[in-house]
Amino acid sequence: MADPPRGRFISLEGGEGAGKSTHIGHLAKSLESAGIDVLTTREPGGSPGAEAIRALLVGGEPDRWDGITELLLHYAARRDHVNRTILPALGRGAWVLTDRFADSTMAYQGYGFGIARDIVEQVYRIAVGGIRTDLTLILDIPVAAGLKRAGRRDGAGGGSNRYERMTPDFHERLRQGFLDIAAREPERCAVIDADRDAGTVARAVRAAVSERLGITFPEPPA
Repeated sequence: MADPPRGRFISLEGGEGAGKSTHIGHLAKSLESAGIDVLTTREPGGSPGAEAIRALLVGGEPDRWDGITELLLHYAARRDHVNRTILPALGRGAWVLTDRFADSTMAYQGYGFGIARDIVEQVYRIAVGGIRTDLTLILDIPVAAGLKRAGRRDGAGGGSNRYERMTPDFHERLRQGFLDIAAREPERCAVIDADRDAGTVARAVRAAVSERLGITFPEPPA
């Protein structure tokens, strides 16, 4: 019997309040309606070991760690996530949708904390090797709008994390970092204007996946 085809690997990226969790759920349902086996996951996290490291990264005061410490913690979590969750799913032919992957580390620890690009990339190669996303969807939203959304979510019981409490200048560097990543790798990345209503953004996400990866989605019910 032939081996199943390797699945596809898609990440959703963006700053705080961009709507990644919402739209990964919408995209998963759309792919499943097209008959695709889908696994949704997140970073930091996505495996038991990585979830333990997540608690260290998202809790506490904003200055709890310096940039290098965060970089190493993120890649320790990512290595476990890749080996225990992502690669097995891709190997069985599933499509993996992750709420954040390595572009977030480049944006947060690289552009945000000022760690040199070559250092971040070297740790990437050491920790996870050559695995790359087939498509990265960068949900772009102005910083003030994203933080306002995140605040509403936290007020509804979501609970703020330490990244949300970093300075507006830090968040602006993140936004510009994600846009620069997309400009450097336009064949892999698609920027989605996330400062719109959820239905419009969901349609834009589906359109990008359809165009880039050759998927035809069933027409939604009227």
